[in-house]
Amino acid sequence: MSRYSPAEIEARWQEAWAKTETFKAVRDESKPKYYVLEMFPYPSGKLHMGHVRNYTMGDVIARYKISTGHNVLHPMGFDAFGMPAENAAMASGGHPKDWTYSNIDTMVEQMKPLGLSLDWSRMFATCDEEYYGQQQALFLDFLQEGLVYRKNAVVNWDPVDMTVLANEQVEAGRGWRSGALVERRELTQWFFKISDYSDELLTALDGLDNWPAKVRLMQENWIGKSRGLEFGFERTDGGEDITVYTTRPDTLMGASFVGISPDHPIAKELEASNPDVAAFVAECRKGGTTEEAIETGEKLGYDTGLRVKHPLNPEWELPVWIANFILMDYGTGAIFACPAHDQRDLDFCRKYDLPVVDTFFAIGDETPVENTAFVPTKEEKVKWQNHFAGLDEATGQEAIDVTIDFAEKAGWGKGVTNFRLRDWGLSRQRYWGCPIPVVHCDECGVVPEKKENLPIALPYDEDGKAIDFSVPGNPLDRHPSWRDCSCPNCGAPAKRETDTMDTFVDSSWYFARFTAPQADTPTVAEDAAYWMNVDQYIGGIEHAILHLLYSRFFARAMHICGHLPESAKEPFDALFTQGMVTHAIYKNAERTDKNGRPVYHYPAEVEDRDGAVVVKETGEKVEVIPSAKMSKSKNNVVDPVDIITAFGADTARWFVLSDSPPERDVEWTASGAEAAYKHLTRVWNLCDKIGEMDDNAKGQGDDELLRETHKAIRDVTLGVESFGFNASIAKLYAFTNTIAKSKAGKAAKREAIMTLAQLMSPMTPHLAEDIWAHQGGEGLVVNAAWPVADEAMLVEANVTLPIQINGKRRGEITVAKDMPKEEVEKLALAHEAVVRALDGAQPKKMIVVPGRIVNVVV
Repeated sequence: MSRYSPAEIEARWQEAWAKTETFKAVRDESKPKYYVLEMFPYPSGKLHMGHVRNYTMGDVIARYKISTGHNVLHPMGFDAFGMPAENAAMASGGHPKDWTYSNIDTMVEQMKPLGLSLDWSRMFATCDEEYYGQQQALFLDFLQEGLVYRKNAVVNWDPVDMTVLANEQVEAGRGWRSGALVERRELTQWFFKISDYSDELLTALDGLDNWPAKVRLMQENWIGKSRGLEFGFERTDGGEDITVYTTRPDTLMGASFVGISPDHPIAKELEASNPDVAAFVAECRKGGTTEEAIETGEKLGYDTGLRVKHPLNPEWELPVWIANFILMDYGTGAIFACPAHDQRDLDFCRKYDLPVVDTFFAIGDETPVENTAFVPTKEEKVKWQNHFAGLDEATGQEAIDVTIDFAEKAGWGKGVTNFRLRDWGLSRQRYWGCPIPVVHCDECGVVPEKKENLPIALPYDEDGKAIDFSVPGNPLDRHPSWRDCSCPNCGAPAKRETDTMDTFVDSSWYFARFTAPQADTPTVAEDAAYWMNVDQYIGGIEHAILHLLYSRFFARAMHICGHLPESAKEPFDALFTQGMVTHAIYKNAERTDKNGRPVYHYPAEVEDRDGAVVVKETGEKVEVIPSAKMSKSKNNVVDPVDIITAFGADTARWFVLSDSPPERDVEWTASGAEAAYKHLTRVWNLCDKIGEMDDNAKGQGDDELLRETHKAIRDVTLGVESFGFNASIAKLYAFTNTIAKSKAGKAAKREAIMTLAQLMSPMTPHLAEDIWAHQGGEGLVVNAAWPVADEAMLVEANVTLPIQINGKRRGEITVAKDMPKEEVEKLALAHEAVVRALDGAQPKKMIVVPGRIVNVVV
């Protein structure tokens, strides 16, 4: 071994792993399986250090499990459909398919040098016809089982991208890609019946013990189970009652008005005959349907002129308003407003000069509400004001329960459990997505495509000319040779469904497809039964709700349709959400671009000159914004390829694991990378020195080094098994120092360095393989059995006892752990600090706490 050369070492061992197919997963019933999966990436074309951290974490677990005798499945794929590819095609005049597959090739080239223990033979992209053809088969199965249906619905519509947006794709009322103000629009859409499983999805969260509590709480809140009261307000004009649902029926005596959604049947009826109502409703539909849009947007209302009777007092009439903050798809699409105890209602009532009536007060403070609603928790006790059920002081929850019981006994209302979770709208008006496999026939209506005709592939080229993506709207609507077809049922001319599926569908079952990625059915029963569930799933907290919730629903639906065993209804046994990799942002302090926007520089473009950060080429001053999430828009990304070229993959892996606990953010710094590289070089040199030692030379401290080796095995193993990778690495630093300083002989040091290689193998696999081979290890270190700590070697032979004199620590002694008390006293009395304190006298008292402390009173 001459010097540490990562480029040479890493290429050699990656070739060895590939040649022996070390990481190819083959079903083997004789071995326990372990399925580790990182959330797969979108093929943006550029790997960043966040990817490196995520995949390295999974790789550590995968390699560790291989060493502990498990049959490991560790696959990789790409979540490849979606608007970014279409936007890129519009910008470049190219095609989304070409853009996507080119980016996939680039990212695979960037990933492979990291030495990840991936089974590349299982790789697929969700835009592969083989994958989305099986997704279409799943859709047809779901349709047959009644798990998917079609209906009219109010959706978020992006008028620029001309597509439906999910709520999470609307940011500050604007489309996440186009930036256009989102509108409400009623369209015929396809839906998955996820709401039918609301209670089951909620209840099952209690069994996900190996999920972060934060994620489970986020899903619980998103599902949003609530019990309330449903009842009707009688209209004074004799029309049909307006049925409302409320989770706070206890505030009924504070009712100020009845509000209905702009999409409520009464609003639509008025819209058809009243131009003013039509104009108001049209204005309401310019806003999005997200909670953020509703909460932050201006509250708008229209007095319909209709009046209703209060259920507890027929003489008390309430006005009926159309309000833009009421959604049709929650409850009944109608509410009663109690402004004293709901800020949104209060803002509305103050704007339109409607009454505000307090129904309860804080105990000891009966100050009427002004501009801030009094909204205590349901568990907080309050003083009630003329409650119709006779309540005086009670909590909100007690009042809710009493009110529901009161209404049911009186016959004017019923208790109802509702969920916030709505059915999943999957229709998207775009080209680059999975086509929905149905046709529309004038004779037969909506007809499912026959499975033997799958996949319904996207048109790629027509008459040698690429599809024109520069025209707004869905290109599939403008593609007659693809759109026009024959009815699978009667053979008459028909048209294909031109909506494609939400990309969340693509990522909601990929984990199951990895168990049999080349199968001509969505899954293979034997493979799914063996490999599922995913034992360890790793990904960002940003996917805590929708991706994970949709995947949980999909696993249930796939079980119903016979594609997954019942045991896989909860597909992810353990979940880990990693922190981000951050980096400082370098903002040019002296100029902006031609559009007046800030100019940001890549880390490689700046340098420190005499304490000031400047642009290397121009000398312009740079404002340094502290640690922030790596973002292409801010140019604060570090290219892993550059790091691997400069320091090697093992250095990149070591650094992203060592700096902080994996659930927290880690800041990438050049100095940190250099320090990691120096340490790995030191490990390399230590291995070289041990190899050059005299085989016959006797050393000292062999037993002590062996003891430290077993302590390292224990501590590193605990760290890996608990995702405390940084703690494991801290122990590996210390163990390296122990080996370097030890005076033990060659045999003991060789055993220690080989154990070090095994313990480092999950983190720095290339260097570990080289050390293992250099020291004569058999086979590959990744296949070597993980070392097991000998409990007997972990028992400390000696113990250090502090000596206190009159309550103050003055020294310490090291004694045998089982030394008799009398012998400990003798050693303590001989300590120079005690001798000096006694000055020839006898101690007044001596207390020896075995294994803990010696107290001397003089």
